[in-house]
Amino acid sequence: FPNNAFSLQINLRLILVSGKTKEFLFSPNDSAADIAKHVYDNWPMDWEEEQVSSPNILRLIYQGRFLHGNVTLGALKLPFGKTTVMHLVARETLPEPNSQGQRNREKTGESNCCVIL
Repeated sequence: FPNNAFSLQINLRLILVSGKTKEFLFSPNDSAADIAKHVYDNWPMDWEEEQVSSPNILRLIYQGRFLHGNVTLGALKLPFGKTTVMHLVARETLPEPNSQGQRNREKTGESNCCVIL
């Protein structure tokens, strides 16, 4: 299926904070971690100033959300044959996915503070 495989690829246009862009082709089975590794291993010449020390700190942002490393492009239901834009940032840690838990606890009225013994 070599000629058919091409049509099942997803074209990603990655944008750096600096505004530089580059397009890459990936398969739906590729995860965010695979993409970071591929981009790191094939770092574009004109991105030299933004070169990072490790693929592990490269993060993808899609529609305003950080993608965790194990999320595949297929799971995001990205369209084949169209260009999908994502942002690529260097960041050591990701915001915790359950950061809203704090706010939800406040709404229930339970308070963990100010216990006087």
